[in-house]
Amino acid sequence: MPSPTRLVVLVSGSGTNLQALLDACADESYGAKVVAVGADREDIAGLTRAEAAGVPTFTAKVKDYTSREHWDRALADKVGAFEPDVVVLAGFMKLVGTTFLDAFGGRTVNTHPALSPSFPGMHGPREALEYGVKVTGATLFIVDAGVDTGAIVAQTAVPVDDDDTEATLHERIKVAERAMLVDAVGKMAREGFSVEGRRVRFGG
Repeated sequence: MPSPTRLVVLVSGSGTNLQALLDACADESYGAKVVAVGADREDIAGLTRAEAAGVPTFTAKVKDYTSREHWDRALADKVGAFEPDVVVLAGFMKLVGTTFLDAFGGRTVNTHPALSPSFPGMHGPREALEYGVKVTGATLFIVDAGVDTGAIVAQTAVPVDDDDTEATLHERIKVAERAMLVDAVGKMAREGFSVEGRRVRFGG
């Protein structure tokens, strides 16, 4: 059996997406293993979840470095120490920079609570409601230098109900997003993937 794909997961908060990945990785047939969890803050639930699962953790807080570039370099070094095959930004609320992308570009993924390229940025569910769309969802994409602009790995659709608020819609998107993330990362691990321009293809 081939060695599992090594995942480093970066978090900033409660770590529900991280937990979904940890649970999936408990099954050897999933094909991946979380080898480390990093955060940009201390004392968050995401780090506690990792520690409970026996996964090494690290933090890299922007304010501990003299510049954003130094932080980015330090983050890249800390992630690189665990030799990941894929880096998963799971609710990680910082934009990575050039040094990080030079090291892990093409194999770092992030989720966005909208169907890209619609509604990029911090308020996807709110903007979907304001626009009046009938269907929104979540996107898993390869991280690049833009904001939610990378090549799309997977998408999942979520209907917008007439009585939805931003909170109810976002909660349903998050449930769909977790399932999509686990499914797609497992597929990346088991089948391999390549990025050709804006197309992400599964398979060796």
